[in-house]
Amino acid sequence: MATRPQVRPLSPHLGIWRWRVHAVTSITHRVTGNGLAVAGGLAFVWWLVAAALGPEAYADFIAVARSPIGVIVGVGLSWAIFQHAASGVRHLAMDTGAGLELGTSKTSATVTWVFSILATAALWLFILL
Repeated sequence: MATRPQVRPLSPHLGIWRWRVHAVTSITHRVTGNGLAVAGGLAFVWWLVAAALGPEAYADFIAVARSPIGVIVGVGLSWAIFQHAASGVRHLAMDTGAGLELGTSKTSATVTWVFSILATAALWLFILL
């Protein structure tokens, strides 16, 4: 006799839950931290190895870094640095008990996004101009 698999109900909050800026900011903080550790670490090691191997290897690294893909990666890494840093300051303040009110939390989360985007734009305008 075949048994039917047991169907479990979904949690009731899943149908009404919405993404909020402070939740997305907190999740993004974790994602950018891991991304910086992996992608940023690999790029940094590649740069160090290229510098240690000599002018030809370093020229290859610079050629890739200045290519469109390299610039996209650079913009992404610099945005991740600014986002993670701003969110880290936000978390540090919240760890002291400050800014836990819903309105303040939403405002500080929004400020981290605005800051990271503006800082990234300013950095790359400085680099490219």
